[in-house]
Amino acid sequence: MSKIKFGTDGWRAIIAKDFTVENVARVTEATANWLLKQHQHPSVVLGHDCRFAGELFAETAAKVFVAKGIKVFMAKGFISTPMISLGAVHYKTHLGIIITASHNPPAYNGYKIKAHYGGPLGPELVQEIEDIIPEKSSIDLDTIVLNDAEKKGNLEIAPLEDLYVKRVEESFDLEAIKNAGLTFAYDSMYGAGQRVMQRLFPSIYHLHNDNNPGFHGQAPEPIHKNLLPFSEFIKSKGNISCGLATDGDADRIGLYDGQGQFVDSHHIILLLIHYLVKYKKQTGKVATAFSTTVKIKNMCAHYNLPLEVVKIGFKYICGIMVNEDVLVGGEESGGIAIKGHIPERDGIWMGLTIWEFMAKTGKSLPELIQEVYDITGTFCFERSDLYIDETIKQNVLDNCKSGNYKAFGKYTVTRVDDLDGWKFFFDENTWLMIRASGTEPVLRTYAEAPTQALTLDILADAKKVLLG
Repeated sequence: MSKIKFGTDGWRAIIAKDFTVENVARVTEATANWLLKQHQHPSVVLGHDCRFAGELFAETAAKVFVAKGIKVFMAKGFISTPMISLGAVHYKTHLGIIITASHNPPAYNGYKIKAHYGGPLGPELVQEIEDIIPEKSSIDLDTIVLNDAEKKGNLEIAPLEDLYVKRVEESFDLEAIKNAGLTFAYDSMYGAGQRVMQRLFPSIYHLHNDNNPGFHGQAPEPIHKNLLPFSEFIKSKGNISCGLATDGDADRIGLYDGQGQFVDSHHIILLLIHYLVKYKKQTGKVATAFSTTVKIKNMCAHYNLPLEVVKIGFKYICGIMVNEDVLVGGEESGGIAIKGHIPERDGIWMGLTIWEFMAKTGKSLPELIQEVYDITGTFCFERSDLYIDETIKQNVLDNCKSGNYKAFGKYTVTRVDDLDGWKFFFDENTWLMIRASGTEPVLRTYAEAPTQALTLDILADAKKVLLG
């Protein structure tokens, strides 16, 4: 059997190749065995998103857990990852399991493990589970009938979407959002946020709210190049105040202003800090990933907030949120969490916070971003993924480790940070970052500068130097 490995956010594999019923059973059996070592009467909350065969794989996991004597709270129909995390807290289960490959291409499915506190299970604990995945599952799935398990009380259908809606209604001023005279649009990218957003905001514009497990051939990652139809829709309507998009399992956010211009996660993080501190009078630590804008440091200094920069992967941010008073935790890829919710990325929750910000202030998104710029100064962030030969990739990494890069074209390096990849500073507001993908022959390059032209020029010069 194939070796199953968990990455930065769960196990992911191509459906029918490695993501099979047997392999899902293997992973679940290891998870169950691990749980039984930790607790006398363990329980899990379980669900799946909109991907192909999600129900089949979720039922497979349910059968294994039930066979092992573990109580299962299972969602009926597709749900988002934040709903599973919230469900783990609500039902006081020991773990949450969601069958999802998040923002990955349609051919993939995956398996995420959430902890009892409603966020990613710590990497060292995930490793313990991975280490005991059996060569073959010992469970005869055909002999287990879930209806029988439900009648015996070993399996309970959990209304996780209802639970989430109630939490939203308790936490946001939805009437203010709906009555502010603003027009909103939402693009679910055919993902798991579609039904809940239709329930909460039936009268706004909804895009791609169809049952389409293939995501119309597009990876459901809410970045601008994947959301061009949404951007054009906003531009064509001319009356939309803000557009929100979420990924396949609705834990990542994409955002557009009324002109159809993409607002990246760096700006969203800064907007959230600004709103929560200045307008909602909250406080707490800010935790961000290594690849996020240096302007967060400026914002934290302005509001006298402690800042901690961590390795890339939301699990590291979650670890801080569980143990400390954290106001905002966020990463460059669109995964953000805030105080007052679970220690989990939640694209819808972040979007509603921005909509509430707009509704309460009566200001447009560009006006609110200008408030941020008045504190931090202007900036632009861009990322370019270089698909290269593995030999070239390793050569670049060796040069980074050896300190061989003193300049990238006309940009002279003044200092280097190497927490997770390499961040080459040209001055305190201008930098290039290089980080390799751990799973594919891809070199990720990131740059930040005061203007887009300068940012793109840095990436162009870096590409010439790196690829020779």
